[in-house]
Amino acid sequence: MTRQDMRPTPKAGILDVAAYVPGKEHAPGVAKVHKLSANETPLGASKHAIEAFREAAGKLEIYPDGQATALKKAIAEVHRLNAGNILCGNGSDELLGLLCQTYLSPGDEAIYTEHGFLVYRNYIMAAGATPVIAKENNERAEADAILSAVTPRTKIVFLANPNNPTGTYLPFEEVRRLHDGLPRNVLLVIDAAYAEYVRRNDYEAGVELVSSFENVVMTRTFSKIYGLAALRIGWMFAPVHVIDAVNRIRGPFNMNSAAILAGTAAVRDRAHVAEAAAFNETWRVWLTEQLTALGLRVTPSVGNFLLVHFPDDAAKSAETADAYLTSKGYILRRVTGYGFPNALRLTIGSEEANRGVVAALSEFLR
Repeated sequence: MTRQDMRPTPKAGILDVAAYVPGKEHAPGVAKVHKLSANETPLGASKHAIEAFREAAGKLEIYPDGQATALKKAIAEVHRLNAGNILCGNGSDELLGLLCQTYLSPGDEAIYTEHGFLVYRNYIMAAGATPVIAKENNERAEADAILSAVTPRTKIVFLANPNNPTGTYLPFEEVRRLHDGLPRNVLLVIDAAYAEYVRRNDYEAGVELVSSFENVVMTRTFSKIYGLAALRIGWMFAPVHVIDAVNRIRGPFNMNSAAILAGTAAVRDRAHVAEAAAFNETWRVWLTEQLTALGLRVTPSVGNFLLVHFPDDAAKSAETADAYLTSKGYILRRVTGYGFPNALRLTIGSEEANRGVVAALSEFLR
């Protein structure tokens, strides 16, 4: 008997899952660092959310509300939804994983797009199912490609809309067409983590489809525009039968009290959200123009980040640029794992960070 035979063994498929690697945070030896690798908001959290978080410190011995009632009520009121169709979680990541555990079994398939969020693949595989990749067109999801990937074994379709790391989106009519082509036993999961940043008349986050059909779920997050990434708050809007099924395997206290209180205050602070969206719109346009003027290709984005493509020249490649920018204190995100070995994802940061990274890239390209 070998030593390996004398220890517990993970179930089949677990060791085939590639652990998710977040963007780097540090630039050794640099006095001031601008972290532009994680799509965090430069405006921070609402002052009301911060105050609510501090209030939670006085009751740390008390279990949180296992139903996150106050948070669900606030989300429902602000978005004009039925609270009974809302489920909150420890980040939208947890909810995506719970959906996989609830609806996928070994032998099933789940679809995501070519440059979609890598966590989808991990959760699909962890449930013992098979991930299926649908090709994108010009770095954008395509309804026909997704539909052509559907088989009798398909149980879930994941659509990040807008998508990370491309920043592209599918107009509502295309999402509707995608849904119309799916069998009704296939769950369409619309991951709308960046919905608050979108300023397009033809975009809809998913509320309308969820309200009209029994096989659509929309997930959202507080980690981006609300500035509460440290607290891990996510929510989903779904048919009652989905809420009921997921609730059966959800941890009884999957959200902490500080997250519930801060999230409740944050979602009600509409002025802070509007300010963050306006700031993002201004600097997204400016950065796109500046980077394009430097000769770099920028994928058109509706999110709070840009996918920046570099020349096919080893001296000017994404890898070389990343090292140079890091040495100057600007940390961007390598996206090789997403199929972009020669691109970097740039989070829209503060005015100082935005102007500084453009100046640094100008120096680099010279």
